[in-house]
Amino acid sequence: MAPLILLFLTSTLSLLPLGASQTNTTTTTDTIEVSALIAVFDSWNILGMLNRPHDPCAPTAWLNAPKENLVVNCNCSSPVDNTCHIVELKVSGLNIVGEIPNELFDLKELVQLDLSQNLLSGQVPPAIGSLSNMSFLDLSMNKLSGNVPSELGNLTKLYSLSFRSNRFNGVLPEELGNLTSLQYLYFDSSGVTGDLPHELAKLRKLKALWVFDNDITGTVPSFIGSLKDLTDLRIYGTSLKGPIPTIFSALEKLEVLILGDLIPPDSSLSFLENLTSLSILSLRNSQITGQIPDYLGEFVNLTYLDLSFNNLSGQIPRSFQNFSSLQHLYLGTNNLTGDLPTGIITPNLTALDVSFNPISGSLPYDHNKEGFSMNFIGTLIDSRRIYDSRSSDILYCLHEDTSCSGQNLTSSSSSFSVKCGGKKIFASGTEFYEDSDVLGAADFRLNTTHQWVVSNVGSHPSNPNSSHYIVTTNAEILGTSEPELYKTARVSPSSLRYYAVGLVNGKYTVNLHFAEIVISDNSSSWKGLGKRLFDIYIQGNRVLQDFNIIDEAKGSKRAMNKTFEANVTNSVMDIHFFWAGKGTCCIPYEGTYGPLVSAIHVYPDFNRTNLPSTHKEGMAGRLVGFASLCIAGAAILSSIVYLRWKWTAIGRTQTHSAPEEKS
Repeated sequence: MAPLILLFLTSTLSLLPLGASQTNTTTTTDTIEVSALIAVFDSWNILGMLNRPHDPCAPTAWLNAPKENLVVNCNCSSPVDNTCHIVELKVSGLNIVGEIPNELFDLKELVQLDLSQNLLSGQVPPAIGSLSNMSFLDLSMNKLSGNVPSELGNLTKLYSLSFRSNRFNGVLPEELGNLTSLQYLYFDSSGVTGDLPHELAKLRKLKALWVFDNDITGTVPSFIGSLKDLTDLRIYGTSLKGPIPTIFSALEKLEVLILGDLIPPDSSLSFLENLTSLSILSLRNSQITGQIPDYLGEFVNLTYLDLSFNNLSGQIPRSFQNFSSLQHLYLGTNNLTGDLPTGIITPNLTALDVSFNPISGSLPYDHNKEGFSMNFIGTLIDSRRIYDSRSSDILYCLHEDTSCSGQNLTSSSSSFSVKCGGKKIFASGTEFYEDSDVLGAADFRLNTTHQWVVSNVGSHPSNPNSSHYIVTTNAEILGTSEPELYKTARVSPSSLRYYAVGLVNGKYTVNLHFAEIVISDNSSSWKGLGKRLFDIYIQGNRVLQDFNIIDEAKGSKRAMNKTFEANVTNSVMDIHFFWAGKGTCCIPYEGTYGPLVSAIHVYPDFNRTNLPSTHKEGMAGRLVGFASLCIAGAAILSSIVYLRWKWTAIGRTQTHSAPEEKS
C-alpha cells in the first residue's frame, strides 16, 4: 500500500525539530502545553524519554527518544512573545497502552498528530474536535473502539485523515462531509458498518479513498463518481451490491482502482473507457459480465490488470498483444472462449493467469521465458508438446466439462496427503508428500507420481514483487505432537487450490492442518493487531467463510485442524482456499493477507463392503489374480523343494556306494 502522505510545514512556521538549536535562547515552551505533554507522556509511561520535561521545545529535550518513533516539533516564531508552541507530535510504533488522555487536546496549536502503530484503546474523546489547526491526523493500527466521533467534522483544515485498522463500530458520521480540504481518507479495516454517508460527496478535493475490509452495505455509491480528483480508490471486502455506477467513467484521474467482492446485480466494463490514466486496475470477484473491451489494450500505463473470478465471455482481445507496460494479467475463472492470442506474452509481462476458462489454442512459444509464470489449468489449451501423456491426462481431468473417472490415468488411489510449502514428512503414521517448489504469481505444479496438483494465482497490486507464497518459522508450535508439520505453509494473496486426481469415487474425510506463523497474537505489540480471513471450498462448496486461524486455534503458532466430509464422483478432489477481500492488509508488513495452509490429508470413509461397484470389480479381480499368483507360487515352491530333496537323496546314495566300488 502507498504510504500515508506526511505534511511538512514550511514558509509560515519556524519549526524546531529534535536536536535542532534555537536561534533565540530566551524562548520557552508554552506552560499549558508543557503541563499537557507531561500529563500525556506520564499516562503513556514514556515520560522517561524526555530529558527536559519542563521545556520540550529545547534542543536537548529529546536525547533519549527514538527519532523515528517520537517527534515533537515547535513553532517559535510568535511575533507577540518568545513562547514556543508544539505543532507536531508523533508517538508511533511504541506500543503505547492506554487511552487517549484529554490533556492531549490542550495542545491547541497542533497541526500534525500521529499516534499510529500503538495499542491505544477506548473511545476517541469528542474534544479532538477542538484541535482546529489540525491538517494531518493518523490514528491507524490501534485498538480504538466506539463510534468514530462526529467532532472530527470540526477539523476543517484536515488534509489527511487515517483511522484504519481499529475496532470502531457504527456508521461513519455525516459530519466528515465538512472536511472539504481533505485529500486523503483511509478507514480500511476500521470496523465501521452501514451505508457510506452521502455527505462524503462534498469532499471534492479527495485524491485517495480506502474503504476495504469493512461491513459497508447498500449499493456502490454513485456519488463517488463526482469526486473527480480521485487518483486512488480501493473498495473491496465489503457487503456492497452492484452494479458499478456508470458515472465512475468521470474519474479520469484514477491511477489505482481496486474494486471487488461485490454482491449481485451484475456490472459491465463500460465505465472504463475514459480511465486511461490507470496503472493498477483490479475488478476481481465483482460480478462482471459481458465481453472485455478492445480499448483496454490501449491503456499504456497499465502495469497490473485483474479481471479474475467474474463471468466475462467472448475472446481475449487481440489488443492485449499491444500492452507495453503490463506486468501482471489475471483473467482466470471466467467464461472466456476462443484461442489464446499468440502474442499475449508482451515484453514486460511476468505473470499470466487464464485458468478455468474454456479457451483453446496452443501455449505461446515464449511461455517458458525466464522470470515468467503462467497458469492455464482448467482450460483446453494444448500442452502435449511440453508435457508427457500422464501429465496431460492429469490436466485434462481438471477441466470442468470433462469426465475423469480414472480412465485417463494409469492408476487410481484412495488417499492424498501433502506438506504444504515443505519437504516430505511422516506424521501420525502418514506420509505427507513434498510441496516445496517456489511458485510464481500465476503458476501450478504437477506431481505425476502421486497424481496431485497445486495452483496459485495472485499478487499484491501495489507491490507485486513483494508477494510471498511459502512462509516458514523456527518458532515452537504448540498444541500438537507433530510440530514440524506446521513450520511451513503455502500462502496466496488471492487463490490457492489443491487437486488430488485419480481418486476412487466415494466418500472421503478431508483433514486440513493450520497454524498462523506470520501474524502474531502478541498482545504487547501493534504487530499483534493483524487479522487473516479467508474462505474454504471443497468440491465447489463453501465449507468455511471468513475463517480466522488465530481465533480458531486460540493463538498464533498453535496447531489446529478442521475436518470435513466430501464425495468424489469424478475421480478428482478439489480443495480451494480463497481470499474474499477480508482481513487487514499490512500487519505486520505490507501484503500480509490471504489464505494460509500447513498440510492436507484426505482419506476414504469407505471399506470393501461399500466401495463403488466398478472398484469392487477391480478389487475382486485383483484379489483373484493375487490368489492365483499365490497358488502358482506355492506349486512352484513345492516342486523346487521336492526336486532339491530328490537330488540330495541321490547324492547321498552315490556317496555311500563309492567306497564299496573302490574296495
